[in-house]
Amino acid sequence: MSLTDRDRAHVWHPYTQMLTQPPLLPIVRGEGVYLYTEDGRKILDGISSWWVNIHGHSHPKLNAALTAQAREIEQVIFAGCTHRPAVELAERLVEVMPPGLNRVFYSDNGSTAVEAAIKMAVQYWRNRGESQRTGLITLHHAYHGDTVGAMSASEDSLFTRAFTPLLFPVARAYSPYCYRCPLGLKRASCKIDCLGDLEQRLEEQGERTAAVLIEPMLQGAGGMIVWPAEFLAGVRRLCDRYGVLMIADEVLTGFGRTGRMFACEHAPVKPDILCLSKALTAGYLPMGVTAATETIYEAFLSTDRGQAFFHGHSYTANPLACAVAIASLQLFRETDVLARVGRLERQLRAGLEPLRSLACVGDVRVIGGVGVAELEGDSGYLADIGPRLGAAFLERNLLLRPLGNIVYFMPPYAITDTEVEWALEQIREVLGAV
Repeated sequence: MSLTDRDRAHVWHPYTQMLTQPPLLPIVRGEGVYLYTEDGRKILDGISSWWVNIHGHSHPKLNAALTAQAREIEQVIFAGCTHRPAVELAERLVEVMPPGLNRVFYSDNGSTAVEAAIKMAVQYWRNRGESQRTGLITLHHAYHGDTVGAMSASEDSLFTRAFTPLLFPVARAYSPYCYRCPLGLKRASCKIDCLGDLEQRLEEQGERTAAVLIEPMLQGAGGMIVWPAEFLAGVRRLCDRYGVLMIADEVLTGFGRTGRMFACEHAPVKPDILCLSKALTAGYLPMGVTAATETIYEAFLSTDRGQAFFHGHSYTANPLACAVAIASLQLFRETDVLARVGRLERQLRAGLEPLRSLACVGDVRVIGGVGVAELEGDSGYLADIGPRLGAAFLERNLLLRPLGNIVYFMPPYAITDTEVEWALEQIREVLGAV
């Protein structure tokens, strides 16, 4: 029996309509930017296996780090215990994160990193005697994860609608979606006027608001929306003016995706709380980090146990995940990874810009190692155009997963210039036939 036949008997996949889903890809091996199937196909991983892989599949140094750690300790409770990989990773992260973020709280994935950040922000104010500050302000087109708190913070969408009775209310402000400007303005002449919506909400609700939660510079699942850096700087300025915390969800954007180690560096700004996952372990193992300032950490220090942050997961600070994350950060030091992302960005700009001449393409945007073509119309995630384009790319042995009418290319940084050009050629040819 083939792998796909065995899979269909018991496995429940995300985002599938079980009666109509296309054939599954039976992946048996990965190396570099390629995935190899059971039937011998070699497919270029153009989405970094859901945005997590950065150094390539089955990297020898990451493999070695994982193997070595497994010989020492694979897992231990992190409540009341500690271990070298967790301590060392925290030290390494503090060295590279925006200044002031010097406390590292571990969890399991991106959603839980955001969930911990929301809870941390609300309890911070409670511990300081301002228990009225429970509100959260997020942005339109936001996507922060699939747990209840993260869904509440996300835009109302197909991903959250079935769970509406479970979600808590948040205030939402305009996102700087320049191609579909909420104010009908043009980026060339606007003065980041959309920031005024956030200012108005803070003016009305600031004294009851715990935090503003954003995805800096690149909103991912909500449409691969690339921001002007001025908007990011404005969010920090407004949070300071109204005395609320700023949470940066860099689950997608962290570790070089936008061309900087962290997207907050584009402004540059320093968030009060930073959420990390995905590329944290270079795509090897699930892990989340919620980093905070010393000021926030100190609000939880007390002889009263009720002041403690009662949030934890069985696999918090898993030693195997920590070891791989440390090895990944070492690769950044040894191989000048960010320079490679800069070269990739230049290739993407040059290779995707000609798509603007196609009648079906409404906008092209690039940031760091992410290239985006937004097709005309507003088809939504469930529109047939996404699966049809995905299937067309896959026929050419390129794995892409369009978000409805949003086609994006986000490969591992290990991709070569020649491989980038090949992938861009496939994208141009497929969209040229739409």
